[in-house]
Amino acid sequence: MNIEIRTDKHIQNSDRLIEYVRAELNQEFQRHSERITHFSVHLSDENGAKGGEDDIRCMIEARPAGLKPVVVNHRAPSVATAISGAIDRLKRSLEHVIEKNDDPRAGTLELADTDTVDTEN
Repeated sequence: MNIEIRTDKHIQNSDRLIEYVRAELNQEFQRHSERITHFSVHLSDENGAKGGEDDIRCMIEARPAGLKPVVVNHRAPSVATAISGAIDRLKRSLEHVIEKNDDPRAGTLELADTDTVDTEN
């Protein structure tokens, strides 16, 4: 599982941030580690030095093997909260996509036999 982390010029990219993001992704997606080939995490400060409410944006793109990429965004007042929120959204989205792909009920539909329908009035 490859993890790529990028930041804009307003957010300091550090070894501590990289380790934090890697640890969170590995912990949350350990169950699907064989199915997800790549994570791309982008952190940006929407307002720069001005500050503001929910101005930190975290966008995560996950590439599950054999499926289309899944992308989520989350805005929050801090980097840690933005990362956590985006991971929560990604977890729900990926589980939905993977379960939909693996759904055993997606096969042929069995229709009720019309001869056995009770027609009493």
